[in-house]
Amino acid sequence: MPETLSDWDGRAGSSRFEEYAHRYRDFFVMTRRGGILEMRMHTDGGPLRHSWIGHNAWNQAWLEVGNDPDNEVLILTGTGNRWHSGDPGELWRTPFPRWSPDSQLKMHSDMVKLLENLAFAIDIPTIAAVNGPGTHCEFATLCDITLCVEDADFFDPHFLAGAVPGDGMGLTLQQTIGAKRASYYMYTGKPIDGRTALQLGLVNEVLPRAELLPRAWEIAEMIMRRPRVTRRLTHAIAIRPWKQALVNDLGFHTAHQLWSMSMGEGGRMDLLRELGDRVTDEANS
Repeated sequence: MPETLSDWDGRAGSSRFEEYAHRYRDFFVMTRRGGILEMRMHTDGGPLRHSWIGHNAWNQAWLEVGNDPDNEVLILTGTGNRWHSGDPGELWRTPFPRWSPDSQLKMHSDMVKLLENLAFAIDIPTIAAVNGPGTHCEFATLCDITLCVEDADFFDPHFLAGAVPGDGMGLTLQQTIGAKRASYYMYTGKPIDGRTALQLGLVNEVLPRAELLPRAWEIAEMIMRRPRVTRRLTHAIAIRPWKQALVNDLGFHTAHQLWSMSMGEGGRMDLLRELGDRVTDEANS
């Protein structure tokens, strides 16, 4: 239900839902019903294709979502049968060492704020519904509750591609499955499908694709039946270990990744191409 303020209270104001839903329409389809906000990632109506502007849009969108008091529960999901995809050759057309210092600095900021803003700017319960394979599962893992389909692929491609795994997936693996297992999956890039993710403790439920989003809404509606103060303060407890981990380690991880990239080729295209449809949508286009 919408937040009710006392007569003596006030608020400077925030962006209206219609405004930010339109502003980020190229990256998210936003639907809100009964205080529950669903943010579905997309590109041209299909699975989201990674881009640097999208990388920046994520962390900006978290700020506006968190600043809107009419948002009470957040559901994050993807479109179709992929969570996320990308074209490494397009993304790294200009090798990272040849980026300008300002562009490199922006990259660092976006890497950090993608997770920091999700954890620090959003004070409501969060549910991720991972609808298929794809990279950048770190912010799905950071949500209070994570649901997925069987063919999800929680993997960190960086080491396989000759880069340091520092943009967040390695950190979320350490926090969820432990240092020893995280090291194994960071080095090997071995697939973590839905069933394996459930066994390891990365996700809470594995569902058929047709049941995934309805289940996310079912949980969100159950959460909405509790008082607002209970919802928000329970989320505060749930997110606190993540806040501590981000403060302690995220800057360390991202700095090491970008340091290694600045001294190398910015990502080995031959190695990235070997990952095939694990990072692209070629198999499903």
